[in-house]
Amino acid sequence: MKYYLIAGEASGDLHASNLMRALKAIDSQAEFRFFGGDLMAAQGGHCVKHYRELAYMGFVPVITHLPTILGNMRLCKRDIATWQPHAVILVDYPGFNLNIAKHLHSQRGNSPTPKVYYYISPKIWAWKEYRIKAIRRDIDELFSILPFEVDFYQNKHNYPIHYVGNPTQEEVHRYCATTAPMANDGFLSRNGLADPRLKPIIAVLCGSRKQEIKDNLPAMLQATDSLADHYQIVVAGAPAIEHDYYNLFTKGHQAVVLQAGQTYQLLYNAHAALVTSGTATLETALFRVPQVVCYETPLPRLIGWLRKKVLNVKYISLVDLILDQPAVPELVADTFTVDNIRRHLQAILQGQQRQQQLDAYQQLAQMLGNKSAPDETARIVYDQLSNT
Repeated sequence: MKYYLIAGEASGDLHASNLMRALKAIDSQAEFRFFGGDLMAAQGGHCVKHYRELAYMGFVPVITHLPTILGNMRLCKRDIATWQPHAVILVDYPGFNLNIAKHLHSQRGNSPTPKVYYYISPKIWAWKEYRIKAIRRDIDELFSILPFEVDFYQNKHNYPIHYVGNPTQEEVHRYCATTAPMANDGFLSRNGLADPRLKPIIAVLCGSRKQEIKDNLPAMLQATDSLADHYQIVVAGAPAIEHDYYNLFTKGHQAVVLQAGQTYQLLYNAHAALVTSGTATLETALFRVPQVVCYETPLPRLIGWLRKKVLNVKYISLVDLILDQPAVPELVADTFTVDNIRRHLQAILQGQQRQQQLDAYQQLAQMLGNKSAPDETARIVYDQLSNT
């Protein structure tokens, strides 16, 4: 079978690469062509565009790069039509991917068109719920990695989906069982870190884009300054962000900055963490590291008010969303201050609040279950294609 995958950022590259691995295991004739990244390229096939040329977030960057974005969309549509895959698999990245799905739906009846699958369903439960109409019309099968989405899509909107397990849980478990024990000493010595049993590590995960780093890292480091004598403050580097960019914000602070690709090693050794919202909050929880979620926004008072009036959800972190309770503190918009970060961080370094988070993490793991998301998705996709 011929599979065309579209992933628009680093996390999508990771999840799509694992799905490609699973498809190769079940389909010996699998061929791949994709918009994605280095991890996908390592699985084989042809990379049409790297995600670094796609990842524009926020109103101003999108407007500034609109000709490039539209050009990439046109290229993608032409390339799919030329290659004629059996399946197009969209991986997260809804702004781009739903446009591609709409185009493919419009072509049905004119020529052979591929089945359209969506792996890691769009988070329309947070906002843009109206997109359910486009999903129902344009997507053949939707695969969810968050258990609460089943209720949202099936019960609220009468749109059947597949909960296939959570790939982040599988990735963390695999890392802890195989890679971590053998690589750990090398990680510490390579980065000049002391034994965390003697001087614990506070991990700082401040986002994967320059704007997020610029907005969040300064306050995170200020909040940890008073703890630097007794803890190691370690900043996780993000893919595609040069090391020198972090140095703009770490001057004057006792923080170690890791090169990209070492986040799991860092979390494996961390005692506590400050985390910008996103998949990193779930990864931190699965490594059983108590955390404070931090996300700075412009016009914090206005955004804080709008968050309550516009968003359809009570929480922003995946941990709290899945558990449907405030298990980890979320400091967003008007609650994002250095004093609040410091106060909540100190509360999870030891004592009752630390244990409460660890107990919640146990419940979280049980809710996610033990399915292998890429294996389950690959099986469903291959079975459907083989029977059509």
